[in-house]
Amino acid sequence: MLENRQISGMLRQIARQDVIELGPEMSRARIAALAHVAEHYGFEYADAHRTGQNKNLIEVQMYRDPRPEARAREAATIAAYTQAGSGGAVPGMRQGTLKPLPEAQEAVTQLGDRIAFDLMGNAASKRQMLLPWICVAALVITLLVCGMYIGAVAGGAALAAFLIGGVKIGEIRRQRIAQRLTDAGFVAVQDEHGRQRLLRPGQQLPGHANPFAG
Repeated sequence: MLENRQISGMLRQIARQDVIELGPEMSRARIAALAHVAEHYGFEYADAHRTGQNKNLIEVQMYRDPRPEARAREAATIAAYTQAGSGGAVPGMRQGTLKPLPEAQEAVTQLGDRIAFDLMGNAASKRQMLLPWICVAALVITLLVCGMYIGAVAGGAALAAFLIGGVKIGEIRRQRIAQRLTDAGFVAVQDEHGRQRLLRPGQQLPGHANPFAG
């Protein structure tokens, strides 16, 4: 089954890498479920971004947490789920699927919220917004060159309003997600690029040498 292949593929990454990537040809819900399984193997969610030609695919990065409690969690999971990746049960999921068990649903939902929050933050960044504004300028210039002065003003204003409205709607959604996560105990911090991130209490932003060093 597809779910078993996705689980086994992730476990192969876990066995040989300190940084793993989930996706990109999966829904956000399925990636969140896989990320929850990876947490049982001592990994922590790091970041999410869009990829693919049309930026319509999601890719999530996770880092191996070097803390002793994470290593103990990994050892316990390996001992308890000896058939994981071969069609056997994996932590938090109904066997043979990536459908969360009731006791795992909240944690998976929170991971999905963190992924969505980071994706929205990336989409609203200055670099990501540069291309749409270039398109607005190109439209206005093209219409002006063609002598369509009223069309240039009306078209440019309409497209700019559409972009601004989309950004505002996205920001409202992002604030609602942030509120849910902070209510659940997550802590807001800023990363090196000035983006707001939401971390578990005590979690550090990933770095290059030791992702969770203090």
